[in-house]
Amino acid sequence: MSDRTGITRLRELLEAAHHAVVFTGAGISTESGIPDFRSPGGIWTRMAPIDFQDFIASEEARREAWRRRFAMEDTFRGAEPNRGHRAVATLVRRGTVASVITQNIDGLHQASGVPDRQVIELHGNTTYATCLDCGERHELAPIRAAFETNEIPPHCVKCEGLVKTATISFGQSMPVLAMQRAEAETLAADLFIVLGSSLVVYPAAGFPELAKHNGARLVIVNREETGLDRYADLVLHEPIGDTLGGAVGVN
Repeated sequence: MSDRTGITRLRELLEAAHHAVVFTGAGISTESGIPDFRSPGGIWTRMAPIDFQDFIASEEARREAWRRRFAMEDTFRGAEPNRGHRAVATLVRRGTVASVITQNIDGLHQASGVPDRQVIELHGNTTYATCLDCGERHELAPIRAAFETNEIPPHCVKCEGLVKTATISFGQSMPVLAMQRAEAETLAADLFIVLGSSLVVYPAAGFPELAKHNGARLVIVNREETGLDRYADLVLHEPIGDTLGGAVGVN
């Protein structure tokens, strides 16, 4: 299928949809310069992720977790929504896309204009922190200023609990409410669009399967093949920004 034919078919599917859901992985954010941690040469191939239980048990593990987060600060802070993010936001504004389920932690969907209530973050968000005990939100700037002075891992100003970026770490339970919302939106979808996910990380990757089994049309836009390509109604191994932006009419 040519690029033009694929974009035309995607446009037709979008126009026919009444309740489309977008599911995004690292591939949409790599087009904004955020590295895919899992890919060859990615951060996780060079250093092992810090397990949640180690974060809880060890002050040194917490210290290392915060060192790594602040080492990535310029990358996250400098990233801006790309054409793919803007196309998704346009579809949300038009009412075509009801919600965005994302495996990403960078907040770029919200930055592109998608209302926070319509973004379901399966793996949390790295742009702020929360207390593991009381749930109090903490902004990163004051945490970084204090940490760079003494490298003491932060504690909650409200209850003295441990503070961690609002991401889901290895060994940490998936967020119950987010998973419930994602399942409900998946079951309501008549069109389910995967953007930039290899579909190998479960349970998140189970949502496209659920949508297809429930009768939704399934579209996959990803540079590499996925295990669900053979079940999809449309597969495009093309850049997300060019593909979705072309279908939606967003530059």
